[in-house]
Amino acid sequence: MFKRRKPRSYGQMASDMIYPRGGWRRAGTYVLHRLRRLPDQPHRIGRGVAAGVFVSFTPIFGLHFLSAAACAWVIGGNILAALLATFVGNPITFPFIALASVSLGRRILGLGGDLPPHFIFGEFGRASAETWHNIKSIFGPETAHWGHLADFFWQIYWPYVVGGTIIGLFVSALSHYLTVPVIRAYHRRRSKKMADRIARVRRAGRPQDPDA
Repeated sequence: MFKRRKPRSYGQMASDMIYPRGGWRRAGTYVLHRLRRLPDQPHRIGRGVAAGVFVSFTPIFGLHFLSAAACAWVIGGNILAALLATFVGNPITFPFIALASVSLGRRILGLGGDLPPHFIFGEFGRASAETWHNIKSIFGPETAHWGHLADFFWQIYWPYVVGGTIIGLFVSALSHYLTVPVIRAYHRRRSKKMADRIARVRRAGRPQDPDA
């Protein structure tokens, strides 16, 4: 009943992940609309948002949905809110998140030297390719190479984890602080509208006084 008449192709799905059909502004408005209408307590929705935002600052690309759901479950947050909040991490924001996280992590670890976003993501792609090559080498004649992966882990991935955790905790706490009152205000306004509607129906259903 709710399925598309013409299912999207994998190419369309990938394209929508990079740039939604209606634009990122419309996609963001849709996410906020869905968050406000979630049938749950404001504090649980706030925790879910915090979980999704926090996970968006971690370098576990490809596992953000699962990680956000698990994190929300652990802290008693709304899982759907957590999944929606991972929208914070998108192709537009990821370069800024990566640059800030890696830079902060390298400073904390005493590594020094800022790395540009294109270099960081290039190294992620190279590390993924080498990991896949090493896995295939177990079943074939190729030789595994782990040296670059070790450098990648200590120079980029671990600083990303350290810096992203610190920034993610701060931003997720701020997100929770801002989300809860917004959801509460929306629920109060919706409850008031519902009460007014019920009152109007009751007044309309009362019998008219002939002597009036």
